[in-house]
Amino acid sequence: MKAVLCKAFGPPETLVYEDVPSPVAGKGEVVVTVKAASVNFPDVLIIENKYQFKPPLPFSPGSEFAGVVKAVGEGVTNYKPGDKVIAFTGAGAFAEEVKTEADRLIPMPEGMDFETAASFILTYGTSDHALRDRGELKAGETLLVLGAAGGVGIAAIEIGKALGAKVIACASTADKLDVCKQHGADELINYSTEDMRERIKTITGGKGVDVVYDPVGGSYTELALRSTAWRGRLLVVGFAAGDIPKIPLNLTLLKGCSIVGVFWGDFTKRQPKEFIQSVVLLGKWYREGKLKPHISAKFPLAKAADALKMMAARQVKGKVVLIP
Repeated sequence: MKAVLCKAFGPPETLVYEDVPSPVAGKGEVVVTVKAASVNFPDVLIIENKYQFKPPLPFSPGSEFAGVVKAVGEGVTNYKPGDKVIAFTGAGAFAEEVKTEADRLIPMPEGMDFETAASFILTYGTSDHALRDRGELKAGETLLVLGAAGGVGIAAIEIGKALGAKVIACASTADKLDVCKQHGADELINYSTEDMRERIKTITGGKGVDVVYDPVGGSYTELALRSTAWRGRLLVVGFAAGDIPKIPLNLTLLKGCSIVGVFWGDFTKRQPKEFIQSVVLLGKWYREGKLKPHISAKFPLAKAADALKMMAARQVKGKVVLIP
């Protein structure tokens, strides 16, 4: 089978595309024929050895895919060949076949296509864990989403609306903000041309926002924290801007606000019951038409490096998908 391999840490152009042996399912494992795999920002970091999860070399990047079960190993009774599944694996998804533990699979929702399925669980799972669990977002509150046109950003907009919040979307270009509007954002801020703090004051009547969803980091984090309301919550999701901000902690005292970490990967392992409850709710919202993953580009598996370059350059709106 063909696979994209990282043999030495470096930028996307150092990846290779070559033949590797097909995997064999061991005890408790499943081999899945990949029909679609999505590209996420951690995939850019992991090939450069900049992510907290560090698989041994050589490895295939890619953490999220959808496909059809090809074979099951000893002891696997809840899946069989032919089942359509979604998986989140940490690495290994940029290949024609993937071997993984059976408990990492989720049955594909009825009526969902493979490309949508491959674009669903990481972004929507992260945003649901962030907003409902860590941020305790309530109906009637105001949510500010930074980097709102990205995969997790669009998911945050839609989940915020599903929870009954008012959503302010921030992005760097007009075309990105158009996508945010299409996915339900109530207000738009172009933080490359507008004063974000002043716009937030105007939109909220000076009150500030209740929850900030921040997958960006960099210079916008402190500005957003200063724009929170009394007892606001800043959700630390990631650092797509590249810089990890240093926050003056007196701001939390003056506003009675909270800075809350969001690590969905560990949440799925440490709290499996709550993770399954999240997946069930997300499936319900999808069937009700409240969640609609935005796929802006598709690449053949052999062009994975081009997809990762696009992600690294922050040119992606929603999700990019690889098709083996």
